[in-house]
Amino acid sequence: MEALLTAASNDYSRGMVTAGTDIVADEAAWVRQAQRSDARAFEALYRMHIDKVYGLCLRMTGNVSEAEDCAQEAFIQAWNKLNKFRGDSAFATWLHRIAVNTVLGRIRKSKREQDRIQTVADTRPEPLETGDTGELRDLAEAIDRLPEGARHVFVLNAVYGYTHDEAAGMLGIAAGTSKAQLHRARRLLAQQLEEQEFDA
Repeated sequence: MEALLTAASNDYSRGMVTAGTDIVADEAAWVRQAQRSDARAFEALYRMHIDKVYGLCLRMTGNVSEAEDCAQEAFIQAWNKLNKFRGDSAFATWLHRIAVNTVLGRIRKSKREQDRIQTVADTRPEPLETGDTGELRDLAEAIDRLPEGARHVFVLNAVYGYTHDEAAGMLGIAAGTSKAQLHRARRLLAQQLEEQEFDA
């Protein structure tokens, strides 16, 4: 499966081939086929979801290399756990939860192995769109500089649209903590962007 995912992903930062409307409309069928060990069906699911999973990992880690590793690991885990997906939530939500757990696990491991910690400044992601403005880059960089807890909540809540209960469940924190971290993130972002305006 790892070889299949590697072959299917030429460049994470540039995005994957967009899945056709037929595939998107019949995602449940692809899931059912993949649960019967159909690697082609899982590859279709991979192509449908890799951009958002990678984006989630990138925003949480702030590091292109780490995000690529986490995204690939998340899909490997998803393949191995696919028989546990019951459809109680959307497939994307289930997949995002796996990605969040993968990132958090890597962060915990990195904290134990201090020599493996990389700062956000080590690598910068390429702009996802050619029309990306300086303001969007400033915002992305400001998000990357947020403290870990605030950044994770901001990404899940403000960027990906998960509720505080959902974000809290993914991160293993209380919903009240999620709300407090989001408030903290917004305050720090406002401060950073204001400081950038003065420096400009």
